[in-house]
Amino acid sequence: MSDAPSCTAVSAAPAGSSEFDRDTAVRTLRPGVHEAQLSPGWAIGTALNGGYLLAVVGRALRQALPHPDPFTVTAHYLTATTAGPATVRTSVARGGRTVSTASAGLFQRDESGTEVERIRVLATYGELDALRGEVRTSAKPPAVPPQEQCFRATDHPGGDAAVPEMGRRLDLRLDPETCGWALGAPSMRGEIRGWLGLADGRDPDPLSLLMAVDALPPTGFDLGLTGWVPTVELTAHVRARPAPGPLRIAITTRNLAGGFLEEDAEVWDSADRLVAQSRQLARA
Repeated sequence: MSDAPSCTAVSAAPAGSSEFDRDTAVRTLRPGVHEAQLSPGWAIGTALNGGYLLAVVGRALRQALPHPDPFTVTAHYLTATTAGPATVRTSVARGGRTVSTASAGLFQRDESGTEVERIRVLATYGELDALRGEVRTSAKPPAVPPQEQCFRATDHPGGDAAVPEMGRRLDLRLDPETCGWALGAPSMRGEIRGWLGLADGRDPDPLSLLMAVDALPPTGFDLGLTGWVPTVELTAHVRARPAPGPLRIAITTRNLAGGFLEEDAEVWDSADRLVAQSRQLARA
């Protein structure tokens, strides 16, 4: 995927007023039933991006649970989701003092009017600001060149027409060392790194991290694959509330076998903290 103009070139949009917030908004009709209007602006081709959809369901879960922040969210993608009306049904399994857990399903109606489940989710929520500050980690932020040295949408050899709709909502800067695939020369290492922000400058928060873990081009491109790489299952762990500013993301895959590949993502904030991790299984 590609990006839009730099988030350093626009004023930050406050949470609630940005395109991301409008496009992930849900309205609770009654307990456990929420309606959404899925935006075509987050499409890759005709299907909507899995991370965007995870944020929509994540917002419904936030309304259903007593805790505000996603800690772990696992989604199974059953059928491709398209723009238009959708219903999210939530069911609370447990509302604890420290964490709470619920399941959710995102549904759309097909051409015959039959309701079809698109995504099934199980999630645990808590309060990130209540977590202890102690950190012991061997993880290190990815080495990504400064944003001005990375590739943007305007650098795409196919021109503006080659940029997916979702790419126009993002300020995505790809590390030149990991996007040779765009010029027909994949490294075959299965690595992609870059900077990520929202095009309107909205600062990241726990819900936008659910989108961020699936926002970069698939690592399958760096293995020589072309075309759509649909997600089968995605688990995201949100580890901390991100600091304002752009995110650094590194995604890798080590094994493509039987027509499926895994993809691991790390998301680092501007304070050099590992704020989200994910693993997904995708079909090649």
